[in-house]
Amino acid sequence: MSESSQSQPATLVVRGLGKTYSGRGEPVEAIQRLDFTVNAGELVCIVGPSGAGKTTLLRCLAGLLAPTVGDVTLSGTVITEPPAGLAVVLQEYGRSLFPWLTVAENIELPLQEKRVPAGRRKQLVQDAIEAVSLQGDEDKYPWQLSGGMQQRVAIARAVAYEPQVLLMDEPFAAVDAQTRFELEDLVRMLWERLGVTVVFVTHDIDEAIYLGQRVLVLSGRPTVLLEDVRVDLGVQRNQLNTRADAEFARLRTHVYELIQAAKRGARSVEEARLTH
Repeated sequence: MSESSQSQPATLVVRGLGKTYSGRGEPVEAIQRLDFTVNAGELVCIVGPSGAGKTTLLRCLAGLLAPTVGDVTLSGTVITEPPAGLAVVLQEYGRSLFPWLTVAENIELPLQEKRVPAGRRKQLVQDAIEAVSLQGDEDKYPWQLSGGMQQRVAIARAVAYEPQVLLMDEPFAAVDAQTRFELEDLVRMLWERLGVTVVFVTHDIDEAIYLGQRVLVLSGRPTVLLEDVRVDLGVQRNQLNTRADAEFARLRTHVYELIQAAKRGARSVEEARLTH
């Protein structure tokens, strides 16, 4: 996929974001307050303890869930519904693909809804298939593919859409370790090649450090930002050398300790140090 065909990456800004669920019984404050910026072309990962509101946050970023307070802006425009320049890849890839459509048809469907001309759709689908190494599988159905290959289809569909921002919600949690490593490298390769802004939610600390330029560590519920951790491991990374780097080990320990502190109720870096 040529660089000229890609939309320009966009900046995502979260300001004073809070979310309280109200319904039967007492209201539940899932997110108390979050403030952060993901600059255009950045790859930022989000981690936190279970129940920290990671998926709630991602739904707010995607315009699928309205915040109770605060807002999210994409290139200066407040998100009130799923914006045209944003694509999402979910953990449950099997449920996001239509089993009665082929690989190519699954990738093409959002482009049809976007009313992309037929000739252009064909080119975008072919480029996306090549980008995720699914040549020869265009006419297969999702149920004929492994889990890892199905997730490649989901990623290809997002790439073909030419998003400014790509949101990924624990997309590799359901695949085996070897496939996870391959998909992590695929995401890094696509990010470098396309220059898209990526927000990657994961429960895996090693994955967050391997992938991200920054790791946002969330507190327990109600969620605040515990620390914005910068990852200085260079642009070129690989599964063996990067993970063996002393700085990788230091960052892993640091993020692990933050999450353990969050489980004990820490809501700031200072509190995390006190509970360590």
